[in-house]
Amino acid sequence: MTLSSLSRRLPLLIGLSAIALMPSLPAAAQATASSAAPAPLSSLVAKVDIPYEEFTLKNGLRVIVHTDRKAPVVAVSVWYHVGSRYEPAGKTGFAHLFEHLMFYGSENADGPFFGRLEDIGATDWNGTTWFDRTNYFETVPTGALDRALFLESDRMGHLLGAVTQVKLDTQRGVVQNEKRMGENEPYGLVEYAQLAALMPEGHPYRHSTIGSMADLNAASLADVQMWFKTHYGPNNAVLVLAGDIDAATAKAKVEKWFGNIPAGPAPQDVDASVPTLAKDAEVMMHDNVAATRLYRNWVVPGVNSADLPQLDLALAVFGGLGSSRLDNALVRDEKVAVGVKASVQPFEKLSLAEITVDVKPGVDPVAVGKRLDQLLADYLTNGPSADEVQRAATRQLSGTIGGLEKVGGFTGKAVTLAEGAVYSDDPAKYKKDLAIYAAATPQSVAAAARKWLGRPVLRLTVAPGERSAADNALAGNVKAEGATHQPAHFRDPAASAPAAATPPTPTRIAEPPIEPVKDLDFPDVEHATLKNGIPVVFARRDAVPTVRVSVAFDAGNAADDKAKLGTAGLTAALLDEGTTTRSSIEIAEEQERLGAAISAANSMDSTTVGLFALKPNLDASLGLLADVIRNPAFRPEEVERLRGQVLTRIAAEKTEPMAMAIAQRMLPPLLYGQAHPYGIPFTGSGTESGVKAVTRADLTAFHDAWMRPDNATIFVAGDTTLAEMMPLLEKRFGDWKAPAAQKGTKLFRMDRMMRPSRIVLIDKPQSPQSLILAGVLTNKAGTDNPVTLLTANEVLGGSTTSRLTMDLRETKGWAYGAGTALPGVKETIPLLVYAPVQTDKTGESIIAARQDVKDYLTTKGTTQAERDQTINSQILSLPGSFETSSELLGAMMRNHLIGRPDDYYETLPKTYRAMTPADMDKAARESINPDNLIWVVVGDVKQVRPQLDAVGLPVEMGTLAD
Repeated sequence: MTLSSLSRRLPLLIGLSAIALMPSLPAAAQATASSAAPAPLSSLVAKVDIPYEEFTLKNGLRVIVHTDRKAPVVAVSVWYHVGSRYEPAGKTGFAHLFEHLMFYGSENADGPFFGRLEDIGATDWNGTTWFDRTNYFETVPTGALDRALFLESDRMGHLLGAVTQVKLDTQRGVVQNEKRMGENEPYGLVEYAQLAALMPEGHPYRHSTIGSMADLNAASLADVQMWFKTHYGPNNAVLVLAGDIDAATAKAKVEKWFGNIPAGPAPQDVDASVPTLAKDAEVMMHDNVAATRLYRNWVVPGVNSADLPQLDLALAVFGGLGSSRLDNALVRDEKVAVGVKASVQPFEKLSLAEITVDVKPGVDPVAVGKRLDQLLADYLTNGPSADEVQRAATRQLSGTIGGLEKVGGFTGKAVTLAEGAVYSDDPAKYKKDLAIYAAATPQSVAAAARKWLGRPVLRLTVAPGERSAADNALAGNVKAEGATHQPAHFRDPAASAPAAATPPTPTRIAEPPIEPVKDLDFPDVEHATLKNGIPVVFARRDAVPTVRVSVAFDAGNAADDKAKLGTAGLTAALLDEGTTTRSSIEIAEEQERLGAAISAANSMDSTTVGLFALKPNLDASLGLLADVIRNPAFRPEEVERLRGQVLTRIAAEKTEPMAMAIAQRMLPPLLYGQAHPYGIPFTGSGTESGVKAVTRADLTAFHDAWMRPDNATIFVAGDTTLAEMMPLLEKRFGDWKAPAAQKGTKLFRMDRMMRPSRIVLIDKPQSPQSLILAGVLTNKAGTDNPVTLLTANEVLGGSTTSRLTMDLRETKGWAYGAGTALPGVKETIPLLVYAPVQTDKTGESIIAARQDVKDYLTTKGTTQAERDQTINSQILSLPGSFETSSELLGAMMRNHLIGRPDDYYETLPKTYRAMTPADMDKAARESINPDNLIWVVVGDVKQVRPQLDAVGLPVEMGTLAD
């Protein structure tokens, strides 16, 4: 389940405000200056420490407390030791369905839980279900901790009185749409095939966590009661509090809110052995994909096996590193693949090892598969080198250190402690794992690889083509007569209604008030200038020994060559693929040795090259960053290799409805027109014809025109000082001179073409869902800083309690997520409306969305309650919004892009408090004309087209030829 506000992530999803802040771990050091050797692994391990205290209540609730005073927030993380492997036959998907119900009210706090979280300014909140556990987490202002503990305790101890048949039916529909959404993606049925082939009948891990449609339809209120009473007692849970709290305070608060909840039955484990295939297995599937993907899978031991870290390193060396064996052989050298991966997905009782190769279109997949197996056999025979093992271990340690900057979220300190406690009965399990990584040798890694990867393997291939009935059947989507993708009802209309269960008598507990929460104290921002004129913007964050640097250029996708769209993206992609003194492999290896990560990205308005560095290795990492930025080689062989990858990516985008890539390619030219710099695919990949036409000279010209010192600003955040940084930056960038070529300029102008409201329908046969993406240009630019309009959008579709979300998801159950967004571009801002909906509700969903938008902008404006909830959420969430150096860096860059002062975020509470419902309505109504919305729909034309006549808009077919 992913309940966090989709709209707040949409700008990143559509490529409008991507920032190279936390790259994917590949680069480091300057050819013109020697640097110190990388920090030894032992010193990195010593820096990873999460001190904690723990206690257990009389009812069995285990509580772990970690103090971190860097921000006035506390992460609350509740882990229940139950997941989908505990589901009995005929109840698949129930653990996850129950997780959804936990978000819809308890006896003393009825209504959507996430609305209450937004009321108190919660950040990083969500709930997830996996094979072994279900967790619920949020980070809240310190003054709201009692409220958060009240809410968590009420759903742990007092849930059932608030669970109704209507709630169960609605969430059943939401979960089924979540299932459709995942399956509608390319390769979306693979997990079902893998589990069926790897696990024997009856194995607890054999069925997917999302479950089957039939089992979801059969879930009853009696099932809900039984699941809660069996698995959701305090003695089957771990509560972690991490942040602005100490153990004594925590003990008093937890005892108050959780102490009176009675213990549940003693937890009963569901054991699961690690199965081994009797012989190699071959599976062939077909899907609407751009490239054939080859899989190699094994079931390997769970998290408590000492072999797992060794195996993780083995797979990283083989296919996970930027300099991996597979990447070097199949992608760089032989050029028969456009992407490779190798990793372990860890679970409690077992784990899944996976290698994937995306075959270059036009190359024989069978031959590539044989080559993959040859490379693996050679690797198992000869093992990795010492340097490969050290690079892989350094990358692992670096990633762990970076992830622990947060107290909560998906990767923070609370999660690390909770996972160790739940899976291993040891909150400090991470230390043992890191020690194994640091002490690993080529011999130990090779031994684990031979032991587990030398067993029979599952070879699964997904090739372009139509999905088969058999593949759909694995997902539990086939009725007895064999028809696929039937609409899922809240319950089977042919079956009798389930017997109503008798709810318990509700308890009565008063909701605690929120204690005073101080307004945000944004870190001090300092400014300096290098001797060649490059501005430097700096802020300190010392929670972990890391530094993040972003060199931003006024370029981005808006600077792309209209005649050769994709030039900007290809230039950025090639920066770390070779300099005048380093090869692509050398750059990747150097990053890994240093635990650094360099990545280049384009937003619509900026090209940014970002660095994540360990502080002990900062100088060398900056050297590599400078080399990558200043001296890209654009070697012809690398240009051709990356050209092939980008073309495959474009082809893949045309198959990806749920990532909205298809609609992102179609919609922008319809909104902005061909002449406007934003009238291009929002994905930033360009067009097939443009990418094919780009020459090396074009790439060099783009770099000279845009990526130059007189067009750059350097942003720094992390565990250092401006005084420490300036000499290092001068050393690497201070002597950089602008080239003779003229600096690039962007011309923002609109053509005079009419853009009438209409529906553009794109056919995606066999699609179980339709993706709806609509847009209209507002009369505001990012430089207008339209904060009142942005706040109004929270009410319309920007939050999880917004009008559109509550209608399409919570009331009607037609969508897993729906909403609106105002992407953070510098010039004219579009309003986007998005909703992935079940296929049979496509037309009705457009009608409902149009009505919701129209009502808000005309007769049903912002209510006082909506204004109050939105303003409270915005103000209270600010202290938790800049906890990490990457969040801080992003805020500094955003302020710079649209011309806001350094203290902008500190002034926001005053701005919010002065805002009235009338102000919000005025801003929205002046900026948005709902009658001009253009709708792009991606779905199965045979099922969708007949529904669209009722919408009342012209319908035309769209194609993605380029």
